[in-house]
Amino acid sequence: MTEDEVLAEFRASHALLEGHFLLSSGRHSAYYLQCARVLMNPERAGQLARALVQKLPRELRMKVQKVVSPAMGGVIIGHEVGRALDVDAVFLERPTGTFELRRGFTIEPGERVLMVEDVVTTGLSSREAIAAVTAAGGEVIAATALVDRTAGEVDLGVPFHALVTINFPTYAEGDLPPELAALEAVKPGSRKA
Repeated sequence: MTEDEVLAEFRASHALLEGHFLLSSGRHSAYYLQCARVLMNPERAGQLARALVQKLPRELRMKVQKVVSPAMGGVIIGHEVGRALDVDAVFLERPTGTFELRRGFTIEPGERVLMVEDVVTTGLSSREAIAAVTAAGGEVIAATALVDRTAGEVDLGVPFHALVTINFPTYAEGDLPPELAALEAVKPGSRKA
């Protein structure tokens, strides 16, 4: 899929929102990608996951033993990437603010993991999830996401591949442009704190 085709899927599912949004990173934006909406159709989710897997180098695809995603945003796309790679897909949760494996999920010592996200904005959640996998004994060999909002600037400490790279500007609280500051900020994502 081309970037235009991917963005067309976001638009068709009303997943590209405009307004004033407080992102989970704490930054503000006039645009929000509600991946849950683009992934709510199983056929579309599978199609996007297969396209994402095809963006990965073949050698990398052959090494992946497990897919791990941070909850909530990465769960659906992680599951579908696991299906496309024919490997198990598990997810990390933050019951006390720190990522951990629950629900009987395990990572074997040295197991080669692909970290899968829906959207990467600053990379903080991805880096925290990678640290949790490493602490559990896994080896994160790469990370991937449907959308890279960093315009290719993020450093996750492992190779990173995104289906699309978008450069929607984000702003710190004190640096909001007047047109954004005039709107009430909403936080449409899953993480409220």
